[in-house]
Amino acid sequence: MNVTSKWTSAAVVAALLLPACAPLIIGGIAAGTAAVATDRRSTGAQLDDKTIEVRVANELSNSLRGNDVHINVNSFERRVLLSGEVASDALRAEAGAIASRSKNVRIVNNELVVAAPSTFGERTDDNTLGARVRAAFVNTREIAFNSVDIITERRVIYLMGAVTQKEADVAAHVASRVTGVQQVVKLFDVASADEVNRRRVGAAPPPAPQAPNPAPAPITTTPVTTTQGTSTPAAPR
Repeated sequence: MNVTSKWTSAAVVAALLLPACAPLIIGGIAAGTAAVATDRRSTGAQLDDKTIEVRVANELSNSLRGNDVHINVNSFERRVLLSGEVASDALRAEAGAIASRSKNVRIVNNELVVAAPSTFGERTDDNTLGARVRAAFVNTREIAFNSVDIITERRVIYLMGAVTQKEADVAAHVASRVTGVQQVVKLFDVASADEVNRRRVGAAPPPAPQAPNPAPAPITTTPVTTTQGTSTPAAPR
């Protein structure tokens, strides 16, 4: 069984103990002011999301122990994305229910598929593909650096973040044109330009020359307000 988040419990505790001016060290990489400044969430919201990711991953690990699953947990402003593979529809539903009951979770997008766990090689390819999508965003003036979380699973790109409708459309379009992307799923919280600009710090870098783009991959949109399909409101507490 493999259930992961971007963070570890120790990292979250360490973040709580660090002075405000210190860079946050996660997995040997310094996430200092350059990343924090362009994240549209408050520092408190970022810490809440990190805590949610660790908590949900731990709860899934404890509840699904002994099952052949590979689950990734990502959270943005308390919207939790579950991606990866499970052995049955029953396990998929159980994982979604566990996440929806977890503390502080606002909504769950259950994108787990019933399949054998992806291989190390497939996950490496996904990491490479996600990095290429990020590079394409850096070269796009309309998308502020670090304003969109990119999660890649089986060559499907999931996009999370607080963006305007125009930014959401541009991000999906740019991601869909990266070679190797099979599908783009938008899981954005769409806000007005005034609300986004209120939290914006810094500007996106200027665009760089780009090679001709291949045909775009299909784009699947999951509206932020939906409770249908794979979007599940958090369970009442």
